[in-house]
Amino acid sequence: MSDDIKSLDDLKEAVGEVTAAEAVAAAVTREPVRDELGRSYATGKRKDAVARVWIKPGSGKVVVNGRDQSVYFARPVLQMVLAQPFEVAGVEGEFDVMATVKGGGLSGQAGAVKHGISKALQLYEPSLRGVLKAAGFLTRDARVVERKKYGRRKARRSFQFSKR
Repeated sequence: MSDDIKSLDDLKEAVGEVTAAEAVAAAVTREPVRDELGRSYATGKRKDAVARVWIKPGSGKVVVNGRDQSVYFARPVLQMVLAQPFEVAGVEGEFDVMATVKGGGLSGQAGAVKHGISKALQLYEPSLRGVLKAAGFLTRDARVVERKKYGRRKARRSFQFSKR
């Protein structure tokens, strides 16, 4: 240890006047993550569905498994789910989305694409992270179907009991 530092005030002078907030801000500056084509990629998951999502600046076109979102997700509620990250971030119609989804049903797939879009948006524009995180779009919903147990009819449902 150095002989000239005997108190916290001496330590502050030796280190320099850097506040904790400035140190955290300097350590957490995030860089945009984009490939050579100017796209950001992310994987979204929900239930058994896994979505690979690429976003790039464009007119707001969403293509899922080679089909338009209105064809693939015919229910308006599912289309609304896909639009949520853009509405919260305030960038509606500014990005084109190309997604491939496997597994699960349509509702789980829509949730997976939403999760992937949110993660890709945050990678493309790191300043949107706070808004998306506050809305809960960057958190993977871990609820999955419970496995069937032996000696049971379903995961928890037992066979019908007969007293006689």
